Amino acid sequence: MPAGQEAGRGFLPELVEKLRLRKSSLLRKGWEFERVYSRGKRLHGDGFTLICEPNFSGHSRLGISVHRKIRGAVKRNRIKRIIRESFRLYREQYPQSMDIVFAVRPGFSLAHPRDIISVVALLVRRIANTHEG
Repeated sequence: MPAGQEAGRGFLPELVEKLRLRKSSLLRKGWEFERVYSRGKRLHGDGFTLICEPNFSGHSRLGISVHRKIRGAVKRNRIKRIIRESFRLYREQYPQSMDIVFAVRPGFSLAHPRDIISVVALLVRRIANTHEG
């Protein structure tokens, strides 16, 4: 048995499955982005906007859009990796049963998934409080 297979067997498979980010949890088609952009509710943060549209899949899906004014593909891809990681680890902090587009604008300065999720959670609480009253 190869050593790589042996190492994975002792780990908690349900935890691994819970933390996994499947392709079905991501918006990938242009028409999916367009639907969220045209019908979604916008939550504005510092250097980014969350655009949320309810879906009927029972789980949230994430799409990421990084403005080209953020120079350098390496920098844009790093931002996307950090946002995906925040969604993977802290999915319960994002709006539930929604298609979410995380639109990044110039001036975005969050460099760690914990930083992103604290700002996202604040936006989600703020919008929830306005709907309760």
